[in-house]
Amino acid sequence: MASRPTEEFRAEAVRVALTSGLPRKQVAGDFGIGFSTLNRWIQQDQRNPEKSTIQSDLEREIAELRKENRMLREEREVLKKATQFFAERSK
Repeated sequence: MASRPTEEFRAEAVRVALTSGLPRKQVAGDFGIGFSTLNRWIQQDQRNPEKSTIQSDLEREIAELRKENRMLREEREVLKKATQFFAERSK
């Protein structure tokens, strides 16, 4: 008789599925569980607000990464303009 997965195992599988960027089928295979089982765990996790805050953590991280990305793009544009300015000036 197969033993039931622990809550830690389930939480880790859900976390990896939501944060790794890997296809869910691959994550399910890596954890040795069925694709439908993983999807069910994810749905249960998202319906249970007191349990995990993975979704809100992901949203917060995405917002931070977008902000950082925007700043890096702006910095790159400034550097491009500075490079053009000094290239024209050195001629």
